[in-house]
Amino acid sequence: MRKIYLDLTSARPVEQRVFEFAKKYLTESYGNPSSLHSKGLEAKHALEEARSKVSSLINAESPSTIIFTGSSTESNNMAIRGTALRNKKTGQKVVSSTIEHISVLNPMKELQKSGYTYETVPVDEYGTIDLEKLSETVTKDTIITSVNYASDEIGTIEPIKEISKIVHENGQFLHVNATAAAGNIPVDVQKEDIDLMTISSNDMYGPRGAAALYVKKGIRIQTILPGGGQERGLRSGTENIFAIAGMGEAAHIASKEMTSEAKRLQKIGDAYKSVILKIEDSYLTGHPTYRLPGHLSFRFWRVEGESILLNLDAGYGIQVTTGSACSSRTLEPSHVLIGIGLKHEEAHGSMIITLGRLNTMEEVPYVADAVKGTVERLRKITAM
Repeated sequence: MRKIYLDLTSARPVEQRVFEFAKKYLTESYGNPSSLHSKGLEAKHALEEARSKVSSLINAESPSTIIFTGSSTESNNMAIRGTALRNKKTGQKVVSSTIEHISVLNPMKELQKSGYTYETVPVDEYGTIDLEKLSETVTKDTIITSVNYASDEIGTIEPIKEISKIVHENGQFLHVNATAAAGNIPVDVQKEDIDLMTISSNDMYGPRGAAALYVKKGIRIQTILPGGGQERGLRSGTENIFAIAGMGEAAHIASKEMTSEAKRLQKIGDAYKSVILKIEDSYLTGHPTYRLPGHLSFRFWRVEGESILLNLDAGYGIQVTTGSACSSRTLEPSHVLIGIGLKHEEAHGSMIITLGRLNTMEEVPYVADAVKGTVERLRKITAM
C-alpha cells in the first residue's frame, strides 16, 4: 500500500541535511556548554551559532534576544506567565483570542486562578481577529496580549502589524505564537513590532526537544524554571545541543528556501482544493486566501472527521488529522472551529491536510479519489 503523510502540522521528519549537520553533537562534540574545557567550548560555539541563525530567520535585533527552550508549549508559558508575573505591579489583565492553541489558553486560565483578569477576543468566520473588539478589550491595565501568527488548525494568518499597533497603543506587551509560521512564511519581529515570539524547531524540520522564545531587548520577564542560570537565567537546565544545533541549521535552510517552497506548496494546495471541494457538501475552513501555504482545512457535512482519518489510514495509507493536532483524541469539537462560528455537528466533520517538502503534485489524484470514496461511503452508513 502507498504511504502518503499529510499531517505536517502535527509532526515533521528531521530534514536529512539538518541531521547530518547536528549528529556530531550526539557522539563527538557532546560537551556541556557551561564547561570551560575544549569539549564544552565546542558545544558553546554550536549553541551561539544556532542562536545567530534563529535570530537571522526572524530579523531579531540581536542573537541575545533568543532564549532556547524545550518546546513551543514551554516558550508560550514562559512568555505569558513570565511577563505577567514580572509586571504585575503595572497591570492585572491578560488577553488572547478565542482560537489560540491550548498551550496559550491554559497559562492564561492559570493566571486567572491567581487573580488576574483574563479576557478573550472573538474572531470572524475565517478566524481573523476582530480588530475593533481587540481595541475595546486591550486597556492600559493589560500586561500581555497573546495571538497566533497563523493558526495551525485552520491556516489563517493574522494581521500582526495591525494587532501590534492596537496592543501598543492600549496595553503593554504583545506575544505572538509563531509555531506554525516561523520558517514557513517570512516573519520579521522588528517590522511587525513584536515583543515576544515563540518559534518551533520541528515545525521547520528541526529536531523535537528544541524551541525558542524571542524577547525584545529591554523587556524583562520572570523566570519560571529557576536553576543553574542557563539562557540568561530564564530557562535553567543543561542545553540539548543536538536539538538546538539542528534547530539552528533548520532555520538557516528555511531562510534560504522558504519562499520557493511556499510557492510550490501553494500550487499543490490549490490542486487539492479544486478537486476536494467538488465533493458534495464540502467546505474550506479558515481564510480563503490569507493562509499558510500547503495548509488545507476542510469540513464535510454528515460525516465524522475521526472516521475519515481512520479509513484513509487503514484503507489507503494516507495520514491526515482532524481538529486540533494536539487534542485529536478527544471527542469534544475543536474550540477553534467553534470559535469561527461552526455548530458542533459541523465541527465534527473536520479534516486537515498539511503539505511539506516530501509531498508532490503527483499524489493529488490518489488522495482526492480516496477522500471522495471515503466520504461517500461513510455517508451511506452514518446515522447523522
